[in-house]
Amino acid sequence: MAEKADAWPANLSGGQQQRVAIARALAPAPRVLLCDEPTSALDPEMVKEVLDTMVALARDGMTMVCVTHEMGFAREVGDRVVFMDQGAIVEADTPENFFNAPRSERAQAFLGQILG
Repeated sequence: MAEKADAWPANLSGGQQQRVAIARALAPAPRVLLCDEPTSALDPEMVKEVLDTMVALARDGMTMVCVTHEMGFAREVGDRVVFMDQGAIVEADTPENFFNAPRSERAQAFLGQILG
């Protein structure tokens, strides 16, 4: 995004704005990056752009705690999946166990509806 260094936020796409926000969050070299629905306000075309950035961070060893509805991202990048409903933890497991054999009826219903 070096070509956008002098651009104002209004001149950036939603995905570019989100990547700038991630860069700002990383500037002080935190040990953990907290993300709350980083793709929720983005057009579908911009979602991949932001998720690709976050996948690269994870592969580089950045610890992240992410609230997301992006199940493919959670499955690919997560070490742990914590499924919550109405503010309570329903299930916490590895992505493999959670997505392939959820223990709770609520998680089974959610995944059945979301993933088909």
